[in-house]
Amino acid sequence: MTLKRKKVLAIAGATGYIGRWFMDRFKDHYHIIGLSRKEVVENPLKEIEWRQVELYSISSTTEALQGVDYAIYLVHSMNATTRLNQGSFEDTDLLLADNFARAATANAVEQIIYLGGILPKGEPEEEWSLHLKSRLEVEKTLSTGSAALTALRASIIVGPGGSSFDMIKNLVKKLPVMVCPKWTESNTQPISLRDTLTIIDSCLGNEAVYDKAIEIGNPEVMSYKEMLIRTSKVMGKKRWIFSVPFFSPGLSKLWVGYFGESPSQLVSPLVESLKHTMTVSQELSFKQKNISYQSYDEAVKIALQSKEEPVLPKFRSLKTQKNTVRSIQRMANLRGRSAFWAANRYKVWLPTFFKSIIKAKEDEKKVISFYLFSIKKPMLQLSWVKDRSDKKRQLFYITGGYLVSRANYGWLEFREVLDGKYIISAIHEFVPKIPWLIYVNTQARLHLWVMNRYAKYLNAVGRRKSTVK
Repeated sequence: MTLKRKKVLAIAGATGYIGRWFMDRFKDHYHIIGLSRKEVVENPLKEIEWRQVELYSISSTTEALQGVDYAIYLVHSMNATTRLNQGSFEDTDLLLADNFARAATANAVEQIIYLGGILPKGEPEEEWSLHLKSRLEVEKTLSTGSAALTALRASIIVGPGGSSFDMIKNLVKKLPVMVCPKWTESNTQPISLRDTLTIIDSCLGNEAVYDKAIEIGNPEVMSYKEMLIRTSKVMGKKRWIFSVPFFSPGLSKLWVGYFGESPSQLVSPLVESLKHTMTVSQELSFKQKNISYQSYDEAVKIALQSKEEPVLPKFRSLKTQKNTVRSIQRMANLRGRSAFWAANRYKVWLPTFFKSIIKAKEDEKKVISFYLFSIKKPMLQLSWVKDRSDKKRQLFYITGGYLVSRANYGWLEFREVLDGKYIISAIHEFVPKIPWLIYVNTQARLHLWVMNRYAKYLNAVGRRKSTVK
């Protein structure tokens, strides 16, 4: 009798809230590979394999997904690994999702499950918060590869260690009287951690949910204010809670961040999103399995009573170059130009834009050198990487120049995302030569300004040519 091979499941964001609990509950059901930026030095759970990965790198992500059948993508607005990060969270998330989709395609991964958030109903997309727009963009980007995408759009997930619930718990714990913003009257459908994990498991390898978006939440609809009231009752706290209309979004962020003991990078996008009513629609609701949903009160009790979280490996601290820079800019691609065109156009546009100040030369080996005035030594050299470039992505290694402290370490890329709707220009792991404080206030600002000007140029070219009949 031959034993059935366990499906290989990779989890991006494995050390986070959902990833930890999923591995703890289903480590015997799959061959789980936890993906981590840090190297594991001691692994107490031999059932789980760990692979080190840099999700900003396509090659690293591709290597990490070798032999994988399914993947769960739990990555949201990663913290920067560089000292300076010039890029919004939504552009960063877009690039990371594109990396993952490309890597999954290269490894013939069968399915990706993405855990995002419920989206507003009956409101034009341009009125959504940046956080919700980004969630949908990530969802669309992950679907551009060959792997089937199952997008699970969840409400607030209530469980031990969950950042959203911890915020609610801390507000109730600290404030006998809560004068709440108006958004606390918006409706939602919080779901327990247990039910969320069950749904994820039931979707893995289930072809009925391939290439589908599914909204998940407890059938019981309640407002955020009611969540606070019911949490206070479970905690045995007498609280006076009411909402008023005069709280501005900025004041709401300060209020929730301070009393909820939550970092600004979590509070800011969350508060901006809570103004929307986010309930499960009947047509997108989860119907693949009958679930006896935990009530909100039951989920709160479990979250409050659980003292221990799942065991994680011991990781080695990251050893990174001290003064590194990452800069990511999104450019509208109105004419549907290729990344190949955008990269080659940049070589022509930059000297033209700066006229006699900057000159560019390209040799037979496709090494591009940029010169300042008539100085003979190049300020920057870029070497085209032929075997890792194509029409949709152009890659250049930063190989020299007097502005570069460490050659052959960083890279520049131009790539198409969302089926060519945008082109992303990104510099990764650039190490400047000049002292850090001077760099931050001069060269870094100049680079950002130049790339924004190039984005405006591409936008203007697109609009101008689109009017030609």
